[in-house]
Order: sequence, then C-alpha cells, then structure tokens
Amino acid sequence: MSKRSIFEEVGAAEAAPTAPAASAPALREARGAIALWLWFLAFLVAAMVLVGGLTRLTDSGLSITVWDPVMGAVPPLSAADWDVAFAAYKETTEFQDQNSWMTLADFKPIFWWEWGHRFLGRLVGLIWFLGFVLFLVSGRIPRGWTGRLVLPGLLGAAQGAVGWWMVASGLTGRLDVAPYRLALHLGLAFVILMVLAWLALKIRLDDVALLKARRRRLPALMGVAGALSALVFLQILVGALVAGTDAGRGYVDWPLMQGQFLPDESFEMTPLWVNFFENPALTQFVHRMLGYLVLAFGAVFALRCGRSGHGPIRNLGRWTGVAILAQVMIGIVTVMQGSPLNLAILHQAGALIVVGMLVRTKFEIAYPGEQSIARG
Repeated sequence: MSKRSIFEEVGAAEAAPTAPAASAPALREARGAIALWLWFLAFLVAAMVLVGGLTRLTDSGLSITVWDPVMGAVPPLSAADWDVAFAAYKETTEFQDQNSWMTLADFKPIFWWEWGHRFLGRLVGLIWFLGFVLFLVSGRIPRGWTGRLVLPGLLGAAQGAVGWWMVASGLTGRLDVAPYRLALHLGLAFVILMVLAWLALKIRLDDVALLKARRRRLPALMGVAGALSALVFLQILVGALVAGTDAGRGYVDWPLMQGQFLPDESFEMTPLWVNFFENPALTQFVHRMLGYLVLAFGAVFALRCGRSGHGPIRNLGRWTGVAILAQVMIGIVTVMQGSPLNLAILHQAGALIVVGMLVRTKFEIAYPGEQSIARG
C-alpha cells in the first residue's frame, strides 16, 4: 500500500467512481419500459373486454364446451375436429332449446368468437409472463415492485378460472350462463384493467417523486373520486346483469319502462333475491337508477375538480364528467333502439373510456404534478 499525502484532498479517492450516477438514467429507462409493458397489457385487456362483449352479444359463449388452457389454444384443424366440436355443442341446452336449426356452417362463426376471446386471454397471460421474467432476470424491476407486478398475473389466472366457472353454468341445464357469474367475470376484467393502468402511471415516479407528490394530495377530492369510482364499478356489474338477462331488449321506452316507472313484474321471481340478478325488469330498472346517480355524482365531481387550482386535475375532472354524460346518452339510445350489436358494443367501449378517465384523474389527485394549487 502506498502512503497517502496529508495534503491529499479529502474525498478525492471516493469521488472517482461514477457508477451510481450513471445508474439513474438506466433506472428511469427500466421504469419507462415496464410502464409501456403494463400499458400494452391494459390495451389487450380492454380489447378482450370488447371481444367478450361481442361474444356475449352474438350468443357465442357456450360454443366451446371444454376448458383446456394449453391444448385449447389449437382450434379445429380438420373436418373431423370440427365434427367433434359441433357434436359437443349439440349436447348443450342452448343448442337443443334455441339453436337446433344450426348447421356446422352456422356453428363455426360463434365458435371463432369464443375461441378468439380465449386466445386473447392466453395472449395476455403469455405477454405478462414473458415480460415479468425478462424484467426480473435482467434486474430491471425497481425495489419493492416485484410483488406489484406479480399481482396482474395472479388476477389474470383467477380470471381464467372465473371465465370457465361462468361458462360451466350454461352447460348444466340452463339456456344461458348465470348472470351473476357473468357480472363477476366482467367486473374482474375491469379490476385487472384498473390495476394495470394504476401501476403503469405509478411506476414512472421514483420514491422521491412519489413522496413529494403525495404531500400535494387533495384528500377531500380523493374521497369524492373514490366514491364515484365505486358507483361506476357497481354500475358496470349491474350492466353485466342486464346483458346476462337480455334486459336491454325487453324495455325499449324511456324514461318509463313499458309505460311504468317500475314494471309490475319486477319482483315476480321467488325467492325474492333472485329478482336482483335474473329478473330483466328489475335489473334494467336498477341499471337506469344507478345511471342517474352516477351522472349526478359525476357532475359534482367535475365541478369540484373545476374549482381546483391544479390545471391537470381541472381538465381531467371536466373531461371525466363529459365522458359520463356521453355514456349515459349512449345507454339511453341503445335501450330505445333495442340494444343492436353496434350500439351495445359502443356502450361497453364507453364504460372502458369512463373507467380509464377516472383512473387517470384519480391518480392525478392522489399524486399531483408540481405546480401551484390554489384550492382543492
């Protein structure tokens, strides 16, 4: 060892390494790459929701009667394979009571809708798995984020199981799937979408930036955003019950329902609780009433955001209110037209937009960007 001079500048030797400073851009790049991966997954989940909606609207959901996560990815490749698939569908109550007129040529389109829906689910799972392993092996996952990035994968696996549980309900003597299982399936899809979007927004901020942004949080407005989010989510679940009971095609006048505020048949099923899940009159009535409540709450939210001194919160809140108003109007037109496929899927796309706007606005309220906030 060489002797150090007593006149040597203190800390000169320690200042030489530059690795820590050089790692900061790499960490920002990793966070950006993970955010893009999460946004891509969110896009695929949104597409899957729309394909699932079309699958439901075309009565295609029961066309595949088995659940094989691996080999089920391969569609029929020969005439014999198609005969086997069609023969299995012929055993369902849906075919025997409703679609006995179908030929193999009629069966193929509904099969492809369901196969495409399941294929998208497998694709989402594969892209999540490959991305997670790549980021994990390369050491690019920020500290504390491994568990958070596992969460979408676990939710996706649960979604696959819930999807089959839903389909199975329509293969055991029912004409269609159980509406409450359909609602759970759709609700979980929106949960996955919201988790992905929230994580994609949050991972862009490092610990220091998050701490600073959290100090600017607007607690009162955060509470309003949370309440509105809960109402919108509940409305989505009830909308799934409406779809599951085909209620959107039975009551096509507005603001009344076949000339009544609450149809007489709203509680004709027994036991009483079944009406809230399987009675077309009551499910559509609840969906309408919740729609009015969401609209009113959305207006309050937009006004509260509009009074904020934070520019992005002001703008996002107002646009969220506009999205909710547009969604209510589309819903009314959809019902009055008897829920044709194009309007029904537009209504479902509107729900995706409303949820996306809410997540983005709520995140801005929870972690406001740096600028002057006059009032919240």
